Amino acid sequence: MQQVSTPNQMIDIYDFYNKMQRHNIMLSFKGEISSELLTSILHITESKLDRMQEEPKIKKKVFNVLVECLQNLYHHIDEMETPVPDPVSENGASTKSAILMIGKEDNNYYILTGNHILNEKISSLRDRLDKINSLSKEELKALYQEILNNEEFSNKGGGGLGMIDIVRKSGQKLSYNFQPVNDKHSFFSLHIKIGQ
Repeated sequence: MQQVSTPNQMIDIYDFYNKMQRHNIMLSFKGEISSELLTSILHITESKLDRMQEEPKIKKKVFNVLVECLQNLYHHIDEMETPVPDPVSENGASTKSAILMIGKEDNNYYILTGNHILNEKISSLRDRLDKINSLSKEELKALYQEILNNEEFSNKGGGGLGMIDIVRKSGQKLSYNFQPVNDKHSFFSLHIKIGQ
């Protein structure tokens, strides 16, 4: 049996469409992150950048930062023990749900990501992000080499290399936020601007 949408649902969809248009969002995703999905997102983004006839240098920057963001989401989402309320679906979010948006504003691209994180990890992550944001280009390069040389790798990845790479490749500082969800989890959002 086909379900008919109510006028309010249609207005909500149109409002969402308009918001995406206003913010020049070229790709938006919410859900579980899988390796197959990562490949699809990279292909879609590459195709869109080709259609936009973007300069090769800018395409490479956006693509490289996107790869780091996707790997970060894939490796560092903390699983929720029970689904959390989802204001959109009212059914609860997936236990490993994340959000990703790519857009363009004033000739600069931006990538927004969001995922759940254990509250106990916030302090060390905030300290690491603030340290990365405080460093110059030369200092970032030195820190990157130091981590590589000391083989400071975690069981989930490269000991913080991804965030350093994002700053180095985007040429911009990281903008981030932690939104409390419950007594165990928060929602970590990251806004990356990719300069020309």
